[in-house]
Amino acid sequence: MTFGFASSAATSITTSANSASRLARMLEPAEWTAAGIPLLRNPREVVGALHTRHHPKPATAVVAVLDHEERLAASASFSRQSASADGWELRNALLAHLRRVIPHDLRRRTPVRTAVLLYCRDGDERWTEEDGAWMWGLRDACTLHGLRCGAYITLTRGGWQVLGEGRGGRQPNSTSTPGHPADAVAETDPLPLRTAGGAADALRRTAAR
Repeated sequence: MTFGFASSAATSITTSANSASRLARMLEPAEWTAAGIPLLRNPREVVGALHTRHHPKPATAVVAVLDHEERLAASASFSRQSASADGWELRNALLAHLRRVIPHDLRRRTPVRTAVLLYCRDGDERWTEEDGAWMWGLRDACTLHGLRCGAYITLTRGGWQVLGEGRGGRQPNSTSTPGHPADAVAETDPLPLRTAGGAADALRRTAAR
């Protein structure tokens, strides 16, 4: 009986430690705002272009890299593989996809490109612990890839919202139909664009090469 009790206690301690570590890998909205995340000049245009290109469904993340003029240089979409909201796991997923679509900028003294993240999820626009984990993951992935950490945007049934800024709109949303891919390419792709993940094949042939 003694050994059984000790094992249970050890499991409880381990679980508590893991929970504390997970919570440490999460950013509250106030922390995100205090970090000085650069504002998007035209968030509606960025959101519209990413929605058209990747047509995200709930539990889909779209990470994009913008150049110094806020033009889209690369993007990738992927679905979450784990149910747990752990910033470390999300950071690794973001970093892996960034490495697939664009070279790092670690040799630069100051980042010139900015990574933004659009996450499509269920629920409303209010901040969740999952959002906090994505924020932590995006900030850390940007540091490891030599990028400036940019906006975190949620896409729900009610529309889109740039967390920490109070800017948003009803369209697009998680259920809306994307516009024509050629429209987004014409508006946002004056540079060669690399795309991975959920983009349509026709768009990949047009914009990713």
